[in-house]
Formats: sequence, C-alpha cells, structure tokens
Amino acid sequence: MKKLIFILPILMIISCNNISKKQEVKVRTTEEFATLMFDELFTEIKPTDISENVFKLFGKDYAVVTAGSESYFNSMTVGYGGLGIHLGFPATWCFLNANRYTLEFIRGDQVYTMCWFDDNYKDAVLYYGSMSGRDSDKMANNPLSYVITPNGNIAYKEAKLIIECRLMEITTVSMDDFYYRGKEFINEGFLDANYNYELVFGEITNVWKKI
Repeated sequence: MKKLIFILPILMIISCNNISKKQEVKVRTTEEFATLMFDELFTEIKPTDISENVFKLFGKDYAVVTAGSESYFNSMTVGYGGLGIHLGFPATWCFLNANRYTLEFIRGDQVYTMCWFDDNYKDAVLYYGSMSGRDSDKMANNPLSYVITPNGNIAYKEAKLIIECRLMEITTVSMDDFYYRGKEFINEGFLDANYNYELVFGEITNVWKKI
C-alpha cells in the first residue's frame, strides 16, 4: 500500500505536465510576425475538418472579409453569415450592406478571404467595420499584418483560421422575402440608409489553420 501511495502522486504530476503542454498557445510579437512566411504560420485543412463553432465564429468572433490585390485591397468586418453546402459545394455565406466598398472588390475579382482571430485581436477586427475604405485611409492604418496566400489572395498573419472563397452568387435581398425578425431588420436598412442588402455565397477553395 505504501508503494501505491508513493507512485500515484508521481503519475499525477506527469499527467498535469502533459496537460499543460497541450494547452500551451504560441504568442508571437509584431516583430516575429513580420519575419514569418505563410507556410510557417498556417497549415491546410479540409473544410470538413474545421473544428470551430460556427455560431461563435460569426456571432462572437466576427470575420474580416478581404478582397483585392497586394497593391490595393480592402477589408471589412462581418457579423452575419455561416458555413454550409451551397449548390452541392462547401461554401460560406455572409450578409453585406450593398454599399460596402469591399463588395466592389469581391464583384470585380470574384475571390476573397474570410479570416477569424482570437479574442485579443477583437479591437483590430472591429476596426475594419468602423469606417469605409472608399473615403478614408483605413487600410493605410491597417492594425494587422497582411500576408499573401499561396493562391495570391490577401489574408492576415494573426488569423487563427483563413477560408479562401470563390464567388458563387450575390443575391439582392427584398423586404418581401423576410418575415419573422428579418422583416424589421431589412426594413430599417432600406428606410434609414436607402440601400439594399446582399447575400454573398462563396465556394470554399482552401482552408488554413494557424500552426
């Protein structure tokens, strides 16, 4: 019995050490991000291997949607959307104001990225929704470090999850299409801002997870 009492605490210490190692999170400084390449930060996974809770991704974390080229691109914050199957393909969808500047880039290039971040980047995420890049220097004061994916799209080094999309469909929303809850929301947009809303569907072409 004495031997068992002596061995058990040792096993508990080893077990605790293993748990703490698994819970370690890599924290990188801005200077470290500047020197790292895309393949040093991210690994590719399948859409079916996305383990994040979609309700948290869109309802709490929010996404940063980016379109354009390295010479000229724009990002915006998105809080309404989801993941699923559209026309038989794994896809994302998001609900955008029709007057968004980023939407012009999406229509033109027909490719874009959606990035999600850990909570400590929430202020930076919300920054992209605080003003329009059409009539401000929003992107010149970019709070995050942009990076080019292997497919030539713009994403961010600080992201925990990157989804690359190819535009499938943009559907203009009509007030007559909405009933419970949505009716009031859409009606407010039309009356107060005099613009429509767009449902944007994109086929998921690549998914990247932070290493």
